[in-house]
Amino acid sequence: MGLAQWCKNLLAPASPGGLLLSARDDAEGRHYAVGYRQDGREVFATAVSQRCHAVIEHPRLPLALFVARRPGTECYLLDLRDGRLVQTLAAAPDRHFYGHAVIHASGDWLYTTENDTRDPGRGVVGVYRFEGQRLAPAGELSSHGIGPHELAWMPDGETLVVANGGIRTEAESRVDMNLEAMTPSLVLMGRDGTLHSRETLAQPMNSIRHLAIASDGTVLACQQFMGAADDSAPLLAIKRPGQAFQPFPVAEAQLRCMAHYSASVAVHDTLRLVALTAPRANRCFIWDLDSGALRLEMQLADCAGVAAVPQGFVVTSGQGRCRLVDCRTATPVATPLRLPAGFWDNHLRRP
Repeated sequence: MGLAQWCKNLLAPASPGGLLLSARDDAEGRHYAVGYRQDGREVFATAVSQRCHAVIEHPRLPLALFVARRPGTECYLLDLRDGRLVQTLAAAPDRHFYGHAVIHASGDWLYTTENDTRDPGRGVVGVYRFEGQRLAPAGELSSHGIGPHELAWMPDGETLVVANGGIRTEAESRVDMNLEAMTPSLVLMGRDGTLHSRETLAQPMNSIRHLAIASDGTVLACQQFMGAADDSAPLLAIKRPGQAFQPFPVAEAQLRCMAHYSASVAVHDTLRLVALTAPRANRCFIWDLDSGALRLEMQLADCAGVAAVPQGFVVTSGQGRCRLVDCRTATPVATPLRLPAGFWDNHLRRP
């Protein structure tokens, strides 16, 4: 959603108030939370202690939260007007963040995905409340699974979708502990913690990571396969309203050229399309959401982020390059776009 909004503004006339928000490193490996104008001018580059991943802005206040990448223990609340660090939000003892969070439409509540390091991998949804311009812990909920990564809102704005990756990791580690006993799941839950549904895929070594939610409530989830190199497994799954969570119909030839790894997924409501990136294979795919027909297979080095824009999709790479894929005709057309090179994270946000 954030990348989509950013790309809409990239393709539109420049707005003096527009900001591009992301996390990035420099050549020495130092971490920054950054904001840029659309014309490339730097508004702020706030040094932070830990590498960040997703960025979410407050619906009413000029604030954005930069969320620590796993296994980070800090998130950074910044004033968007000047990049001033308003608050460093520390994870509770025996917890670390997984890189994603959402804010309720009221602007009062923040929900984060976290790991309970006393019981490595036990999924936690941290709950925080805004008290003025600061966040205070307000409890936690179970993610009803292991290793939660992304969470998102269903269209009702009250139901959370959680991608439980199913992998146990210890504190301060990205080492996988339970690959032979993974338990990934897709969970729908109320923001009070009530479990609505918990579904799994037939392949237990498919770690569910990132999500895209269509306006009709269709959920797309992309995976990373942790099995043997000579095996193949579906890396995209779908849950249509009233139906079971199941693999999206992707041809075997496409699966085998994804290198077992998908990074991002996006859905285009108007054009009824779904896009997926596979950066280790340097490929981006676009399918018809309803029929499953392949619309495009495109090679793009280190492609990672993908988001819907009015014309189709924008795809970024780890080197900062960006392409617009116009999908309004039968044969999609990819056009290069300019984006400053740098050590950018996959996630970009446009308030």
